[in-house]
Amino acid sequence: MRADKWLWHARFFKTRGLATKLIAAGHLRVNRDKVSKPSFGVGTNDVLTFLQGRQVRVIRILALSTRRGPAPEAQSLYDDLDPPSVAKNTVPDLSDPMPQSDRKGRPTKKDRRSLDLSRKRYLE
Repeated sequence: MRADKWLWHARFFKTRGLATKLIAAGHLRVNRDKVSKPSFGVGTNDVLTFLQGRQVRVIRILALSTRRGPAPEAQSLYDDLDPPSVAKNTVPDLSDPMPQSDRKGRPTKKDRRSLDLSRKRYLE
């Protein structure tokens, strides 16, 4: 079965096109060998390594499918060899230079007053 089709059937990617882009960019390894063609054939007992979001996924193919079925059916197609853990397999996100703040959304009335007060003091 094609690698991009299997990744889509196993619900690792929302569309087959996303799986194709990942493979074409050279971000998939099958049994430790780098693969750059979406039409690369995969079979049972193959080990796939790829980046999904910010996590490195290492999975073993247990079965091939004929359709993209529901999630429980898709989860029976593979065995997760390295379950994702936040500290171990996370790739740091370098796109956001500022860490997340505690506050969400718009500032409160109290926050706006303190901002106005600090601006007023700064301009004096």
